[in-house]
Amino acid sequence: MSYTVQYYDLVLVAIFATMAVGTGIGVLTPLALPTAVTLAGVAAALLIAHGLFVRGPVDGAEDLTDEVETLN
Repeated sequence: MSYTVQYYDLVLVAIFATMAVGTGIGVLTPLALPTAVTLAGVAAALLIAHGLFVRGPVDGAEDLTDEVETLN
């Protein structure tokens, strides 16, 4: 069985990369570490918002009207 990289895999990698780059900028430049990490966190939050709301994990709007099956 082969695995293909999905959109959400790329989102997770991008979140990690954004935070790592923010930390690197904070450590290697005169920009304060908390400022750099905060800015990276805002960028990561935008990536998360895009993954949830712009390209959400549903096939279409009709999927949102399906009844939820009970867990019992």
